[in-house]
Amino acid sequence: MNIAILILAAGSSTRMNSAKQLLPVGNTTLLGIVIENALQSDANKVYCVLGANLKAIEKSISKYSIETIFNPEYKSGLSSSIVTGIQHISNQKLDAIILLLGDQPFIKTQYINSMITSYKNHYGKIVASTYTKTYGVPAIIPKNHFDKLLMLKGDKGAKAFLNSNEQDVIPLDDANLVDIDTIEDYEELLNSKKTQ
Repeated sequence: MNIAILILAAGSSTRMNSAKQLLPVGNTTLLGIVIENALQSDANKVYCVLGANLKAIEKSISKYSIETIFNPEYKSGLSSSIVTGIQHISNQKLDAIILLLGDQPFIKTQYINSMITSYKNHYGKIVASTYTKTYGVPAIIPKNHFDKLLMLKGDKGAKAFLNSNEQDVIPLDDANLVDIDTIEDYEELLNSKKTQ
């Protein structure tokens, strides 16, 4: 089974007032943590969609064996990164993709692997993380839904798609679905790293 991870990290971090992908955490960066967790998973390949601060971010993650994809429409919202990513990998023989956000460093390898296991047990179904009363990413989306992903628009990403296909969704709990959006979030992440 061929499953690729698509890390969405093209945003300009307006709430943070700096490129949060480049924020240092230990011996790597915020985006670096997400990439490391992805690379250690059972997925076959890792792609990362970039946009704002392209050169600096590419340089910061150059040590990782992943493929980067540039989204020239990144200012139009998260959906444009999903569309760009799907277009880029559409010629690959994939069974499914995992959508992963570049600012969710608490999504561990173990959780990614549990998603993959769930997908294998429910082949052809969507596997999505459960938020309060809604589904969201990280999510595994089978190739038969790629055409629907290509129609996404705006900054909602895959959320509307996931919640309008509930009959096809296998829910998954127990993830720490915290986004790093503010300086306070970042400080909390650093403190959590100190206690590990």
